[in-house]
Amino acid sequence: MMLRIRAKNVSTSLGRFASLCASLEKEPGRKNRAGLLAEFLKGLDPEEIKPAVLLLLAQVLPKSGQRSLDIGYSTVKRAISSGQRTFAVEDTTILGAHAVLEKIARAEGPGSRRTKENLLSGLLAPLSDEEREYLLRSLFGEMRIGVNEGVLLEGLALATKLPVERLREAQMLTGDLPLTAEIALTAGEAGLGMLGAKLFTPIKPMLAGTAQDVKEAIGTLGKCAFEFKLDGARIQVHKSEGDVRIFSRRLTDVTSSVPEIAEEVRSEVKCSECVLEGEVIAFKGRPLPFQEVMRRFTRVHGIEDSSERVPLKLYLFDALLVDGRLLIDEPYTSRYESLKLLVPHAVLPPRIVTEDASEAQAFFERSLAEGNEGLVAKALDGTYSVGRRGKRWLKVKRAITLDLVIVAAEWGYGRRTGWLSDYYLGARTERGFEVVGKTFKGFTDEQFKSITQRLLALKTDEGRHVVNVRPEIVVEVAFDEIQRSPNYPSGFALRFARIKAIRDDKRPEEADLLKTVSEIYEKQFETKGRLDGAEPPSE
Repeated sequence: MMLRIRAKNVSTSLGRFASLCASLEKEPGRKNRAGLLAEFLKGLDPEEIKPAVLLLLAQVLPKSGQRSLDIGYSTVKRAISSGQRTFAVEDTTILGAHAVLEKIARAEGPGSRRTKENLLSGLLAPLSDEEREYLLRSLFGEMRIGVNEGVLLEGLALATKLPVERLREAQMLTGDLPLTAEIALTAGEAGLGMLGAKLFTPIKPMLAGTAQDVKEAIGTLGKCAFEFKLDGARIQVHKSEGDVRIFSRRLTDVTSSVPEIAEEVRSEVKCSECVLEGEVIAFKGRPLPFQEVMRRFTRVHGIEDSSERVPLKLYLFDALLVDGRLLIDEPYTSRYESLKLLVPHAVLPPRIVTEDASEAQAFFERSLAEGNEGLVAKALDGTYSVGRRGKRWLKVKRAITLDLVIVAAEWGYGRRTGWLSDYYLGARTERGFEVVGKTFKGFTDEQFKSITQRLLALKTDEGRHVVNVRPEIVVEVAFDEIQRSPNYPSGFALRFARIKAIRDDKRPEEADLLKTVSEIYEKQFETKGRLDGAEPPSE
């Protein structure tokens, strides 16, 4: 037992945070969870808002920063075993815990592993079982309390009496929910009114829905633009005179990893200030596999040698801000005309505007023949929906794919002995991830080895054959069809699933929803028969 003597005039305790999490986990209703969040948020001091929101979202540190905790299951296990449970003279506060986590993230160089372990041990030692449980869940990205960005925005709306759409708009423009929460709770509408798209603050990218073919895309959008869907990494380019920064779709600054792209923007893009969006592909005569692009984006040393081995090619397809004028509320055609005035024709992806399915299909086949993924269809009158997936952009690919998260893996056997090689694939829900299948297909031996190391660093626990991991690695999964299945609680299973790519450019919260899996399943019956009342087939 731990004796608690609460000191006077202390900030919000980690105990209050843990009690909130326990209540949220038990509450099945979304509206009630939003209400619980509202009461909690209203009681925070201004300086506590950002750290508290980060903990609730299991982010701990801001997404756009370059630092990470770099602690795994084994580090936590050693920290717990080495620390002695102590008598707490006063409660550990949210601010106190956040300060320790910042120190852990800053620890570098020789001896940093021991420093991290000692700091973590000191943080965990005085905590109650409930406090420790929810703090570790947050560190490992596995809160499972039914709180995502959407629910938190609804709670923030209740706490501030501001429209949730107004809050969502501010959050999408800043790409920073903790900052949005702080401003909304401390400065209200007046504060939000001062927020907007700013140079060198990345905007959450608009996302595309899926169409089975060009005919469906035209049926949904009518006459529309079709662009090559490039097999590369989405980027956002910010330029102010000679200052250029490149951000990934995860809103991380990757400028130092792609200096030749920054230099090309600096010399070729003709604007004083602008925010443009595009794609970078690895290219040597033909497009190279997506993983080659990711290797460049994560490279911090040997950039010059890497740029010679894996040349990058820049494409730009949208203009979001030009010389102080925000364009996101203008139609796509207007934004594209603005873009064409700024950039060389060579950096624009091949594009046609048509409502002729035959012409679009021929363009689709050309894209595939040139080594690309397919097409993106864009509504001519569509505005830029910051951070949202909708029907104004539709991707058309040869095979339908889903972005799923690896939540567990089995040890392989035979040639794959010693590797984690059978991966459980999770689709996103409000409370976490639901498994919709598993696969060992799609990787080379080197990739098996590499992902085994990554997954072991994310291990949360291990059974007889299965290693459960923090849901952090997003993979693009191709499949033949979706079946009903009793093998998984989700009720679905992917038939002949195979991993097409590791999507390190995507965050777990960008993975596809279980609802999307269900929609694709139902859509299959537009071209297939259905036996009503039939037993769901096994996987």
